[in-house]
Amino acid sequence: MIEIITSLQNKFVKLAASLKQKKYRDELGLFVVEGVRLVEEAVQSDWLIETCIYTEETLEQERVQRIIADLQSKNCRMIQVASSIYEKVTDTKEPQGIMAIVKKNVHSLEDRLEAKVKEFFIVLDEVQDPGNVGTMIRTAAAAGCTGVILTKGCADVFASKAVRGSMGSIFHVPIIEGLTRSEVISYLKEHDIEILATSLESSKVYFEIDFKQSLAIVFGNEGNGVSQEFIEKAQERLYIPLANHVESLNVAASAAVILYEVVRQRR
Repeated sequence: MIEIITSLQNKFVKLAASLKQKKYRDELGLFVVEGVRLVEEAVQSDWLIETCIYTEETLEQERVQRIIADLQSKNCRMIQVASSIYEKVTDTKEPQGIMAIVKKNVHSLEDRLEAKVKEFFIVLDEVQDPGNVGTMIRTAAAAGCTGVILTKGCADVFASKAVRGSMGSIFHVPIIEGLTRSEVISYLKEHDIEILATSLESSKVYFEIDFKQSLAIVFGNEGNGVSQEFIEKAQERLYIPLANHVESLNVAASAAVILYEVVRQRR
């Protein structure tokens, strides 16, 4: 059944608007994905979509028609609104006229013990730009990572900019968030997973490192790099050599370079 809503005071419209704020995403365990491609990715995953909000105009697209049909078959709440209402709710500059309210999937480190493969984690140590977080999740999914671990202090992985940056990969790689550094280190040590930290101090060029063992590669805060706590516990420190007086790479770019060296070595 499709509900046609004409008021900004409708509780589901107000819910979607409230999820722009982290405190409501945390409190309700919900977040928003927007745009045809991202909603498609959500539909194709096993994540629970509670509500879909869309405009009549967007129904002109065949892809949107298929999304609506798929969600109706899953008994998702369907809400059609006027473009003027949608524009009050959207968090994008050029909205495509469709969004989904999705229930967060909660993962823990212990979930990964069933994998029985050589672990390949990426650890984000207080990475604060949501665009970087989303891009790194996308790269981790593409590289076949076991999971993405985010320490406390990272940008919210469910913020709209991070979700967009992941291009839907948020639905395809396990994400474990909100852990302290000591919790991460204890888990990795207990399960014989080597810690590799990006650092310029006493480090090796990244392609000289053996990446074939179970490992977790730590990438740090945009301004301060990897914390001393991880640096001190790392079995190896690695860096990317740079030419032409370039001081550093963006953290998401660094992750892409290093993760694909892991992929190359493990083939």
